[in-house]
Amino acid sequence: MKHLSRSCSRREFLTVAGATGLGIGLVPGAATAQAGSSSPRAKRGQERVFGLKFPPMAKVRIGFIGVGNRGSSLLGNLLDIDGVEIRAVCDVMADRVKSAQRQVAAKGKPEPAGYDQGETAFEELCRRDDLDLVYIATPWDWHVRMAVSVMKQGKHAAIEVPAAITLAECWDLVNTAELTRRHCLMLENCCYGEVELLVLRMARQGIFGELTHGEAGYLHECRDYLLQNSSAANWRRRFLATWNGNLYPTHGLGPVAQYMGIHAGDKFDHLVSMSSRELALSHRCQSLPADNPRRLEHFACGDINTSLIKTALGRTIMVQFSLVQSRPYSRINLISGTTGTFCDYPPRLHLDGQPEGWITDLQAYHEKYGHPLWKKLNSQAQQSGGHGGMDYVMNWRLIQCLREGLPLDMTVYDAAAWSSIVPLSIASVTKGSIPTAVPDFTRGAWKHQPPSPLAAC
Repeated sequence: MKHLSRSCSRREFLTVAGATGLGIGLVPGAATAQAGSSSPRAKRGQERVFGLKFPPMAKVRIGFIGVGNRGSSLLGNLLDIDGVEIRAVCDVMADRVKSAQRQVAAKGKPEPAGYDQGETAFEELCRRDDLDLVYIATPWDWHVRMAVSVMKQGKHAAIEVPAAITLAECWDLVNTAELTRRHCLMLENCCYGEVELLVLRMARQGIFGELTHGEAGYLHECRDYLLQNSSAANWRRRFLATWNGNLYPTHGLGPVAQYMGIHAGDKFDHLVSMSSRELALSHRCQSLPADNPRRLEHFACGDINTSLIKTALGRTIMVQFSLVQSRPYSRINLISGTTGTFCDYPPRLHLDGQPEGWITDLQAYHEKYGHPLWKKLNSQAQQSGGHGGMDYVMNWRLIQCLREGLPLDMTVYDAAAWSSIVPLSIASVTKGSIPTAVPDFTRGAWKHQPPSPLAAC
């Protein structure tokens, strides 16, 4: 959004502080959750949305809110998928709207309507009567406000990660989806990676035995990027300046949650979280020219955060986050059970009965357990691009589900629970790493749900 394209102003800081409840509402809210994980009472008319599906659609008519770097990349994927019509695009920057319109027209498709008149222009897009689905690819603190508007206007919402940044926002997504009976999913592309889908199928077929532990993370050294004077760098850096916790958990956590069947017989129960001291980004600031104002910026977020989640069935999940440590990129992606362990970066496998050491040649496992989506879409995914093709597979699958009238692979409950690690980790760190309960966003329905259809599709 336009107000996020500059360095952090006082108004912008207050916007984020108010959205997160930092120092006021967030910690007390988490303390309440710690004392008892009871869910707020559902309103009259709310119904669980597990298995939600709609009549098949010949065409999926899509609107886009946010067409910067991430939005334009997703848009490019969708333009390569049959059955998609891009009807409208919105951004507070007019040049981005025009670029997105040209991107659609270059594919020989009708130019979509454009909305660029201020921060609330998205509401006009939501009121259109010719949209089925709206993608939201904007800064984090706008996600829920936009998604709620989308659902209240009768459309499905697809939100970039994390879907929400406070517990109140997580509940807003769940309650609105249940009241409006509309899909609300988080666009967690890492759940559609070729390796992640291979491991999901292996886990579901019992190759690792009974699962007991997982490890996940987002370890991505971004110091030079974060110190740029660009729209995306400025708003991301601003969150590091105001929060201390696990600020970006879902890329690593989503796949592990799928392996464990979270919300299908298990759920997150509570977590503890701790952060190291902050040094790496502050030190890098001192390498900037003497007159650069970012030399004077201070950061709240420790160099690395480690959060440990306990599930209702007694499993454990470690989730780490760092954007500033000098280390190779990793999402960790480990799952361990009674008969075997898989660990990624690089991908390797150990199973009962094998010689000591890791199996590193996984070709035979790809041939036996490789996911049908990747066997079907590999060529198109590699050509269309987007994080090694996982973006294309994610978008293709979403469109397939809507066109065929199928339930989606991920639900609003996944979006809420995975995203809730952000505020809950901040609360735990703030209170000295105390155990903090994870709310049951399904209100007990997790006990009786079948696994996501993703492993079998």
